[in-house]
Amino acid sequence: MSRIGKSPVPVPSGVNIDIKGGYVKVKGPKGELEQSFSKDMKIELKDDEIIVSRPSESKRHKSLHGLTRSLIANMVKGVHEGFIKELEIRGIEYKVKQKGKSLEFNLGYSHSINFPIIDGIEVEVDEKKIKVKGIDKQKVGEVAAEMRALRPPEPYKGKGIRYVDEIVKRKAGKAAVGTGF
Repeated sequence: MSRIGKSPVPVPSGVNIDIKGGYVKVKGPKGELEQSFSKDMKIELKDDEIIVSRPSESKRHKSLHGLTRSLIANMVKGVHEGFIKELEIRGIEYKVKQKGKSLEFNLGYSHSINFPIIDGIEVEVDEKKIKVKGIDKQKVGEVAAEMRALRPPEPYKGKGIRYVDEIVKRKAGKAAVGTGF
């Protein structure tokens, strides 16, 4: 049995769950999320816990079991607490400014880059830090990854956009490498 799939999802107070067949709607203090799942998976609410079970031991059902439980847990956590991804900008003259519903990045290119902010995502900008917030884990991660892709951290000087907890392996430059035969 799936270790992830068999553990129940606790439902905190203030979060309402509506389950109809393979369709789950979660409403909480931060917002509302809804998603449809495979009709094969049995999703039920018992004693403030969501339990996901599978009908058989087939490979397809085994793979859907843990996935369904994880997606529901992320929906519950998102409407109750929300998700945050933090990015930092390293590099001289690398800057970001918020202009309405978009961000303007100056990342050493000959032009500035306008990055539109999609609905359901909030962005906080400090001098060299960006916080991406939202209730949908997938959207938050996708927006943060798209921002990072504008100028990924390079290994020689470490300049670029990186996640706050990301470790970038640094390489020695030509001068350090070229001393031997």
